[in-house]
Amino acid sequence: MAKIPTPHIEAKMGDIAPTVLMPGDPLRAKVVADTFLTNVVKYNNVRGMYGFTGEYNGKRISVQGSGMGMPSIGIYSYELFNFYGVENIIRIGSAGAISDDLNIGDLAIGMGACTNSNYAAQYQLPGTFAPIASYDLLKKAIENSEKYGVNYKVGNILSSDTFYDDQEDCLLRWKKMGVLAVEMEAAALYMNAARAGKNALCILTISDCPFKGLATTAEERQNSFTSMMKVALDLA
Repeated sequence: MAKIPTPHIEAKMGDIAPTVLMPGDPLRAKVVADTFLTNVVKYNNVRGMYGFTGEYNGKRISVQGSGMGMPSIGIYSYELFNFYGVENIIRIGSAGAISDDLNIGDLAIGMGACTNSNYAAQYQLPGTFAPIASYDLLKKAIENSEKYGVNYKVGNILSSDTFYDDQEDCLLRWKKMGVLAVEMEAAALYMNAARAGKNALCILTISDCPFKGLATTAEERQNSFTSMMKVALDLA
């Protein structure tokens, strides 16, 4: 076990629950803690990347911001899995719809994560690694979505290193392959979980539909998305 606190998380051993919900936005982590958790303790404020531990329906659970992009979630999820003994990380994020079947507020649950990132190069594998979710978490998320009557799709998502891509038709190319939505973190999370022998899942709320010209505001993305949060919280 590495020395803790780490350079990015100031928590002590035992401060963080075995299951962590991980939004990209640290302010969304605060919203989750303030809205859904009781007996909340703030365990991280380094770089403003808030982390909280509390209770939900009698179960101990943590919520921690990851920041934007695979390098950022790669750092935080690696430290949580490998230094703090975390077993499950569920990313709760926003995404842009690629599939015509998804609309604002729907959930896209990432069974797999395509990527244009070179993150997997570090493993020096003799081929191309396919980052996938942990089946048990995926199955429970589907069951929870059905329970809450949430509109959802399960399938491949795209974890992109670029928000502003120089190739204007790049999303159309992924659309041809049946990819549901685009975000920026899941592939690195899935790879870190695989390497550590831990569990990960990415649940996304559709915040914009670029092919339909629809989008939510930054405030809406920070403060809403309660259906996704309930689905994820019940995974603890």
